[in-house]
Amino acid sequence: MKKTWFGIAAVLLFTSPSFQAADLPAIPEQPIANKKELLFSDNFKGAEHPKEWHRVVDTFVFENGMLKGSQTRDKDVPAADGKPAVQAHAAVFGLDVPTKDSVVEVKVKLAGAKFISVEFDDRKFTGSHYGHICLARIYSNSTVELVDQRDGNQNEEIIAMRKDPAKKDEAAKRLVGHSATYKLATKIEPDKWYTFTVEIAGDEMRASLDGKPVGYLKSTGIGHPTKSKIELGVGGKDGFFDDIKVWNAEAAVGKP
Repeated sequence: MKKTWFGIAAVLLFTSPSFQAADLPAIPEQPIANKKELLFSDNFKGAEHPKEWHRVVDTFVFENGMLKGSQTRDKDVPAADGKPAVQAHAAVFGLDVPTKDSVVEVKVKLAGAKFISVEFDDRKFTGSHYGHICLARIYSNSTVELVDQRDGNQNEEIIAMRKDPAKKDEAAKRLVGHSATYKLATKIEPDKWYTFTVEIAGDEMRASLDGKPVGYLKSTGIGHPTKSKIELGVGGKDGFFDDIKVWNAEAAVGKP
């Protein structure tokens, strides 16, 4: 069975060394991407939902006008009694909406979840595990993490190097600068809805909560030309999404 690394245990194992707090990139006050045409929207009302949704690690349900994700594969289970091993894995729901530069806006409520994420993948790209490109993630401990997965923690060469004791130091050096973690100014309230916005323009990614900028990363892998799908992830039990919108975008005035 092909291994996956969304699980909390895997996140702890393969998270890139982030910038130190003193060296964190300054977060642009203004958006880095201008919205163009609306590519997709769903308010999760009604019994029918757009065909672009698809199941990845399926513990998601449409419930009471919301999308609820709950991680059930929360620990590694070794192979036994003729059954294959099962690896810890976050709940993941996919959206077949190809983008390059984009703005994704979605309402989120962490409730009992440890994290909620907006992720971008290119399944045809073989240089990173499962075609992972980049993500933005909100944690219940009131931090926001932005990760270049293509050239960082999901890069196949780096994954192989980290398994080789002789190359771990080299791998650690290659990971530097491909992720950034910011402490939020206010505490995340588990039962409060937040509008989470993720912008991508070229090799830059910016995240905001309720219109306030909370994270920024400039890294080579973010500029991957084809993000074939967007995925929503939940680690832990019962994270919620509502009112998602995806726009095609272009770099804001003054951006390259």
